[in-house]
Amino acid sequence: MTDSALLAASDIPLMQGLAQRVTALRPDLISAGASYGELAWIYGKGHATQGQTWRRQLWFSGDELVAWAWAFLPRQVRRDDGSVSDITGASLSHQVHPDHAELVDEVIDWYDAVAAGLERTALPTTADAFALTRWAAHGYAPDAQALSDTGDWTQLNQRDLTDLEHPVLPPGFRFRTAEEAGPKAAVQAHLDAWSPSPYTAQSYEGVRRTAAYRADLHVLVEAPDGTMAASTIMWLDHMNKTVEFEPVGTHPAYRRLGLARAMMLNGMHLARAAGATHATVVCLGAPSHPKARGLYYGLGFRELSRDAPLIKPAG
Repeated sequence: MTDSALLAASDIPLMQGLAQRVTALRPDLISAGASYGELAWIYGKGHATQGQTWRRQLWFSGDELVAWAWAFLPRQVRRDDGSVSDITGASLSHQVHPDHAELVDEVIDWYDAVAAGLERTALPTTADAFALTRWAAHGYAPDAQALSDTGDWTQLNQRDLTDLEHPVLPPGFRFRTAEEAGPKAAVQAHLDAWSPSPYTAQSYEGVRRTAAYRADLHVLVEAPDGTMAASTIMWLDHMNKTVEFEPVGTHPAYRRLGLARAMMLNGMHLARAAGATHATVVCLGAPSHPKARGLYYGLGFRELSRDAPLIKPAG
């Protein structure tokens, strides 16, 4: 075990390696924020502004990483519309190799120490029965608000890259990649889809610098007037021959035209050509958030796993 420290860029490939090994054995144990692609996406877009509030702990067996914990401590979030949010609690992303399940107690003890006095949330998966008993033993309970019909719990969806439909765009629209469109267009496409958002040109530069990012797998849809009307980034895990979509977004003025569907089909064809045989995408699972889930189900994705949000009061 190493000493607790600020999360560094050099930690991400190690953490991704564990994500790959767990994916190969038990993909249902991969929780939100702990997948190969999410690790690169979250670190890349946020480290420049939020990195000083990120603490991590790593556990090794010999030279091999077998568990990690990434704590997000109180911080301010500034968005492109000028709004500012104060995050006063702590949240945790973590992963434990199933052959070292007993380390979950050390993960919890470390988190309770580094976030002492704060409200704490964590996201194991519903499939991790052993971990859920250990979290409960440490005073964590299901987060009723996150698990409600209007909550923000997430599910991981998957499909094989066989029998892919041919993507069809409305007349005048065309597919582009970030490699072709350039950074400014890629950033604007994200902001148009997700505003208000803390995403900036600096965020995208951080994403581009991650080893997992490929501009040729960052797909956009260009409207006839030149607007980038939709965009998605695909994260290719060569070890497992799987690709993860994160994020997926469409400009509000161009929704309900089938752009996201066509873009993801085009992306799956590109991913298959790059060696992938399988695809995943995360969405909100609560009944009040049906749109993204309906899109993904319509594309042949089906639920693989879901998170089990937990919370522990401050003090």
